[in-house]
Amino acid sequence: MTPSKLEQAFKLIDLANQQDPNRELDSGIEQPKEWLYGLRMSACLKEFEPNASEALQIAARAQHIKRWSIARSQYPLGRKGYNDWRQALGRYHAEEAMGIALQVGYTNEEVAAIGRMLRKEKLKRDPEVQALEDVICLVFLTFYFTDFAAKHSEEKIIRIVQKTWAKMSERGQEEALKLTFTEVQLALLKKALA
Repeated sequence: MTPSKLEQAFKLIDLANQQDPNRELDSGIEQPKEWLYGLRMSACLKEFEPNASEALQIAARAQHIKRWSIARSQYPLGRKGYNDWRQALGRYHAEEAMGIALQVGYTNEEVAAIGRMLRKEKLKRDPEVQALEDVICLVFLTFYFTDFAAKHSEEKIIRIVQKTWAKMSERGQEEALKLTFTEVQLALLKKALA
């Protein structure tokens, strides 16, 4: 049986992300960091938006495709350097994912939608771009918040949580409040959202 276009796209994204030289422990096993992130994005999207279009499913899986290719150190320190790096990554992820989607046979319209989502165009106005952003935020809060909080000052954590919250839809925020948090995380969240 021939794999579907979506299965083919996932396979190519996963193959690319399995080349990540950075590793992360998951249940005691070292995994390629961005491959693991892609799986987490897909699982979260499936729960959050079970009827997501295939374009949105590809965008979620490819959110960090080959992220290690553009190092933060290639850009100056400070806010502008960080923002320039993030924009460059968004364009790069979009190009990589669009190339894969074209390769496996998606239409130009579907490919363009994937690019739009990964570049975060029309956030808050395009339901699919917003759904992707909500899933990104939910994955951050579920899997990365604890490590992030351990490395940064309370002031910075509160600022990041406030920025994250502002990017989310009301529905995304409701889902975030259903997540399980430690007492420390909950205290930080309450301060950030007060």
